[in-house]
Order: sequence, then C-alpha cells, then structure tokens
Amino acid sequence: MTTDWRGWVPDISAAVVVAFLGLYEAATAWVLPGHQVQLAFVAVGTAAAVGLSRRLPAAALGLAWAVCGLQLLAGIDLMLVQLFVAAVAFGTARWGSAATVWLSALSIPVAAMIVTVIVNSRGLGGLAQLAGNRSLLDAVRELSVTWQLAAAVMGMATLGAPWLIGLALRYGDRARSSQASQEAAEEDAARAVRETEQAREIARLREEQARLANDVHDVVGHSLAVILAQAESAQYLDDTDPQAMKDTMAKIATSARTSLRDVRQVLADTKQPPAQPAGLDTLIDGVRASGHEVVSAEIGVPRPMPPELEVVAFRVLQEMLTNAIKHGRRDSPVHVERHWEGELRIEVRNVVHVSPFAPSTGGSGGTGGSGGAGLDGMRRRLESVGGRLDVRRRDEADGTTFTATAWVPVRAGGA
Repeated sequence: MTTDWRGWVPDISAAVVVAFLGLYEAATAWVLPGHQVQLAFVAVGTAAAVGLSRRLPAAALGLAWAVCGLQLLAGIDLMLVQLFVAAVAFGTARWGSAATVWLSALSIPVAAMIVTVIVNSRGLGGLAQLAGNRSLLDAVRELSVTWQLAAAVMGMATLGAPWLIGLALRYGDRARSSQASQEAAEEDAARAVRETEQAREIARLREEQARLANDVHDVVGHSLAVILAQAESAQYLDDTDPQAMKDTMAKIATSARTSLRDVRQVLADTKQPPAQPAGLDTLIDGVRASGHEVVSAEIGVPRPMPPELEVVAFRVLQEMLTNAIKHGRRDSPVHVERHWEGELRIEVRNVVHVSPFAPSTGGSGGTGGSGGAGLDGMRRRLESVGGRLDVRRRDEADGTTFTATAWVPVRAGGA
C-alpha cells in the first residue's frame, strides 16, 4: 500500500498545483459572486483530470468531458487554467488503452469546436484577461469571422501537440520493449543452443566412457582368461621337462605384455586403432596357445571392412573366446566359424559346464535373453554398427552346448 501511494505522489502534486492556480483564478475573476463557485468547480474538476491522466487516463478523459459539458450547459466562462487539459491529452495518448487513444484523438477537434462556440456566444472570459484587453478582443470577435477558424486551429494545436508527443513516446516505449523482448528471445535461443551442445558433449563423453570401459573389459578379460588357462595347464606338465615349463611361462609373459600394451593403447587414444587383417586369426592362435583345442573354419571369400567394423569384429570375437575359455570344458574343442555371406557372421560354439550367460529358459534351442557385462557389451557394440547378437544353449548327449553368433556388416552403417 505504501508503494502504491508513493507512485501517486507526482500525480497528486500536479493536481494540487493546478487546483491552486485555478482557485486563485476563480477568486480574482471579475464575475458575479455566485459565478466564482462555478469557476472553482471547473478549476477543481480540471485539477482532478490532470491528476488522473497518468494512472487512469480513461477516467481523466471522461472527467474532462464532464467538466466541459457542465460548463457548456451552465454557461460558465472559459478559464485560463483549462489549458492544463493538454496534460490530459498527453496522458491519454501516452498511457491510455487503444480505445482511449482513439477517443482522445476524436475529442481534440470536437473540443476545439466547443471552445469556439463558447467564445462566440459568451466571450473569451479568462483568456481575454490573459491578453490584457478583454473589450478589444471581444470587439474583434464581433467584427471578424475568420478568427473563429483561427481559434479552432489554435485549440486543436494546443491539445494536438501534447497528444502527438504522448503518442510518439508510447510507440517509442513499445519499440524498446519489442527490442528487449527480441534480445531476450535471442539470448534464450543462444542459451538453449549452448545447453543442447553441452548435453551432446556430455552424451558423447558418456558414450566414450562406456566404449573405453568395454575395451578395457575385453582386453583385460581375454588376456587374464588366456593367462589363467596357461597357468592351469602348467600343473599338468612333467616335472622332468623344465623346457616345457619355460615355454609355458614365456607364453604367460607374452600374453601379459600383450595385454599391458593393449590396455595402454586403449587408454592413450580415445579411438581404438583398427585391428589388423590377421587380428582374428591372432585371437584364435592365442586361445590355442593357452592349451585349448580350437577348430576354426572360414566359409566364403573374406571382404575388406572399414576400420571401425574391424574393431567391432575383433572385440566381439575376443569376448566370445574369453567366455569359451572361462566356462568351456577343456576336454572339448572350441568351434569358431566365420561366414562371409553378404555380412560377416561369427559363430563360437563350445561345451560348457554351466551356461556363462545363464539363460532363463534352459532346454534346447533357447535364446539367452539376459547376461553379464560381456554379453551386454557385445550386443551394444554390434547394435551401434547395425549388427546383432544371438546366444543359444542346447542340452545335447555330450553335454550342454553354448553357441554365440554375431552378425557384423561389412560396410559402415550396416548397408
């Protein structure tokens, strides 16, 4: 409430000043005693209209017309203080609604005509006193006709000039507000772009983090599985054959060095270097070196693949062989087949003690629908390049057989 009253202080001050000047003019006017009260009414009404012109321009316009109407009906002379109606014209154009602006624009010529009628019928009143010679001005009014047109033009100019100024300021504020809104919208759009870019960068970093985790998992898991298999095979060596033990330890050391080199390579470069064309054969040879029997077959004519697809094929086969080593029976071979039939189909089949991915259904022909990080990692890798993965477990006469099959496109995008 205090803030509202403080906002009204300039308006009340202006109304008080206009009321004081109007009452002084009414008190000093050469009119009949009863007419001074009428002049005081005009002064107070004009002052109230001026006070409302900023906060309530429509009410100010209505009050000004009410005062002028009563003045016309009661035959009250014009007053000098009524020139402050120009403040009402300014306020309606500056702060009024669209309807108020239009009504105030129409009021200006109408008001000029009313003033001309009043002057023509009753004289200039306070305006003649301002000129200093009322009788001379009244004589001019009675002898000339062109003065009426001049008076109407001057009246319209008196009200029209402040009205045009208020209208200009109104549209100036609107233009500044529109510019500020446009700048705010542009800033919001720029902020949205920045947030989108940040979100994309975060998504890229998370994807890169997941890829790095998968690469480390594949490299370390495969190497440790090979090393573990070699170490386990060492306990079956003849104690009288130290050379065989040395060869096994050399293979373990070679596997460890290869694993360490691959991990360093993965951590040093966010983009994994592409596998060499013989990389898949190298993986198979590494499993054989660990003591597992591997039966490998390649059907069809090998086709060149983009580096990113070679990496996917390498990592997927690496994870398949890792699980075959970890969960397969050592007395049964690991079957690896590579089929080139429009796309590369990699199939790894081995006899297991317990299914490494623990499919929920069991029984023959079941498709494993759940698994650990290795299965999920292979599936994500393949789906990212348009490939797919299928895992099946079958209960056969010689044991439970687990088959993992991956389809890898030979062209980028799975085309």
